[in-house]
Amino acid sequence: MLALRMMGKREIGKLSVFDLVVSIIIAEVATITLDLDKPMLNGVLIVTILVLLQILVSYISLKSYRFRQLVEGRPTVLINQGKINDAEMRRTRYSMSDLLTQLREKNIANVADVEFAILETTGKLSVFPKEEKLPVAKEDMKMRPAHFKMPVSLIVDGQVITKNLQQIGRNQKWLEKEVRHYGKDRIEDIFFCSIDHKGRLYFDVKDAQTEKM
Repeated sequence: MLALRMMGKREIGKLSVFDLVVSIIIAEVATITLDLDKPMLNGVLIVTILVLLQILVSYISLKSYRFRQLVEGRPTVLINQGKINDAEMRRTRYSMSDLLTQLREKNIANVADVEFAILETTGKLSVFPKEEKLPVAKEDMKMRPAHFKMPVSLIVDGQVITKNLQQIGRNQKWLEKEVRHYGKDRIEDIFFCSIDHKGRLYFDVKDAQTEKM
């Protein structure tokens, strides 16, 4: 855990080929280290060297575009302006079944709806639908969008989050009134309550089993 934390969140979110190799080696070394007949310090030393090597490679990759391409490779365009790139599909050993599967995961059923599809160095497929297949946005309809803010939790497991109440300029009396308006007499009956950026409240009542506990 310490090694992965030192290597950064990038190692959890997306792995390049080099990152994957380092992670596998660390796992193997950690397994060998559990052998009580061998000094644990040896394994710790190897893991430390691998972590430092990965951090060094990541830093050089950040500074050098050519080095980054050498270590991580480059993205591959599988669909270009609506046309499937057969040569790149063969070169990357990427079957049509793989392409269709990943398109369906992006909620795209028809290849004809895709303008660009790019196979990233992490193995994920980035898909850009054709202009006419894009969903209508508020900007297209000349509507002024409201700025989104994360909902604020007000009650968690029957407990009032006082700090969040103060953040939205409300007090517990106001919250108790809203709870009664929802049809409950006590805050303790509410498992979760939040308020969004439009002032809308969401309530989730405790289950009967939870109340007995």
